Amino acid sequence: MKGPRERIIYVPCILTGSGVQAPDYLATVDVDPQSPCYSQVIEPREVFQKCDLAYLHTSHCLGCGEVMINALGDPRGNGKGGFVVLDAETFEVKGRWDRPTQESPPGGDFWYQPRHNVMISTEWGVPKFFSTGFNPADLGTGIYGRHLNIWDWTTHCLHQSIDMGEDSIPVEIRFLHNPNSAHGMVCGALEGSIIHFFKTQNGCWAAEKVIQIPRKKVSGWFLPEMPAILGDLLISLDDRYLYVSNFTHGDVRQYDITNPYCPRLVGQVFLAGSITKGGVVTVLEDQELNCQPDPFVIQGRRVYGGPVMLQLSLDGCRLYVTNTLYTPWDKQFYPELVREGSVMIQIDVNTEQGGLCVNEDFLVDFGKEPLGPARAHEMRYPGGDCTSDIWV
Repeated sequence: MKGPRERIIYVPCILTGSGVQAPDYLATVDVDPQSPCYSQVIEPREVFQKCDLAYLHTSHCLGCGEVMINALGDPRGNGKGGFVVLDAETFEVKGRWDRPTQESPPGGDFWYQPRHNVMISTEWGVPKFFSTGFNPADLGTGIYGRHLNIWDWTTHCLHQSIDMGEDSIPVEIRFLHNPNSAHGMVCGALEGSIIHFFKTQNGCWAAEKVIQIPRKKVSGWFLPEMPAILGDLLISLDDRYLYVSNFTHGDVRQYDITNPYCPRLVGQVFLAGSITKGGVVTVLEDQELNCQPDPFVIQGRRVYGGPVMLQLSLDGCRLYVTNTLYTPWDKQFYPELVREGSVMIQIDVNTEQGGLCVNEDFLVDFGKEPLGPARAHEMRYPGGDCTSDIWV
């Protein structure tokens, strides 16, 4: 927790589906408060053929000079995921890490812990269905993922799957950073839950739900009850705090996970979402809030969408947030976001007792990009961060 302060953040910006005839691009954002450019933007075919994979999602560096990227499915949009291995210097596609079979599970996210000889992957679902948008009729049909898949890190074989329940969509996954730890967290993206997974005394892995964000009874939405659709989660480098973004309800939450079996909510802040006052959604029954949150405005800019991707400073004091999920879903849930472009927000973190507060002096408005409004997604620091570093 004593690493150097971050000075720049790399952020992919999405133009696909916006009508702008230009490719997606990588923005470099200045996050040094001493800089005059503070909070400003400074500036598949081979995989198909060699690996029969597509819909690439998450990347991690391996300890052997290679990069591994998981794929959500195959080039035909079926839910047969896998893992692509690249040379870290040349980015040549070297092949697949896993051993493809007819039973290859759908892809999602993944994290590995070499000292326990394990990699755990998650499942989003069948790409050819969810890539066109969220259809409530797909619920209960097996289109969405439901398993944590346990792989032998040495043999690359799948040897255990844990069923998390129908339509749970366990996607974003994190082990604790301590390489000796056999504990981690994964979000049930469509059911608003956080699942704690751990190694048992007999060497197998188990999982149990430790957080459940209640659904809200609503009118004016796709369904009569609005779940917390979770966009991302991360764990601070000291393994004390868990942060999770709630794409639909609009809040970012901070949990103390000193005891991973019993997390405690210690911080919360709302950054827009679907239940703000004056919108098309009316909350009829809410187990958590007494009233609907106010619209989120910062530096005179009305922010649309809900919080999605998260990145934490190495000292744990600053949490960065972007608010775009996936183009077809963005268009469906938040058409204003696509029209106006996304933002990047900084949240000040109380690392002693817990607590979150928006930094009103920091705003990156991707609606003002030269090529037109863009949608910022994942954020990474040069040299490593909370979401990419794995200690071996």
